[in-house]
Amino acid sequence: MSDVLTEVDGDVWRITLDRPESGNALTPALAEELAAAFSDRPEETRAVLLLGNGPRFCVGGDVQGFAGAEDPGAFVGQLAHDWHEVVRLLLGTPVPVVAGIHGAVAGAGLGLIGACDVVVCARGTKLRPAYGSIGFSPDGGSSWALARALGAPRALELMLTNGTLTAADAHLFGLVGRLVEDDDLRESAIALAHEVAAGPVRAMVRTRALVRRAAIRTLEEQLDDEAQLIAESAADPEGREGVRAFIEKRPPDFRNAR
Repeated sequence: MSDVLTEVDGDVWRITLDRPESGNALTPALAEELAAAFSDRPEETRAVLLLGNGPRFCVGGDVQGFAGAEDPGAFVGQLAHDWHEVVRLLLGTPVPVVAGIHGAVAGAGLGLIGACDVVVCARGTKLRPAYGSIGFSPDGGSSWALARALGAPRALELMLTNGTLTAADAHLFGLVGRLVEDDDLRESAIALAHEVAAGPVRAMVRTRALVRRAAIRTLEEQLDDEAQLIAESAADPEGREGVRAFIEKRPPDFRNAR
């Protein structure tokens, strides 16, 4: 039985975590399959959609597996290494990545959504670092995602008190981009992924790079990078098609801009 399901849905490469009985808890097998899912994205797809089956999106690491390990340090360390490769593959995906999250997101699941480009969140979702409850420090990029979205003081308060964020707070602080009703989560995430896939995906990837680097660069550095990337976009078939469509007063056809 596979822990990760993949399918091509038009322009969208859909990846679904499929360990619903465990809350899609992270195991070595799931990490391996998720890495393969990102690596095997069909070239013709123009966006990735990440979903989770069952009542919870991802509750973080499988604590049952930690308890059964002969050498917990080695086991958890290797699992963190494998999971970090997943996060790196996600960050390097050459098309936009959309996630639809619901139920519960905890531990390494927070790092996973923090690496996505757009996160659609069901209003009933609870987000929790959870590491403190088992005496662990964070992994999976969760400390980065929380510090970036919440700021260091608020992120530390959340992590050190083993607190929980509501979906509304996660949206307010910028950890997730869009809130929808619980029953609409899957349909809304799918629709958004297709909307993104119809857009200028190469310009979107350039935009993603600019936004990710903005926090660690000076304005002068950012201006230089913006000038270079907008020039690349203008020369790209996407940019040429966008300008033509504007002049001709018609919707652009970015899918066929090669």
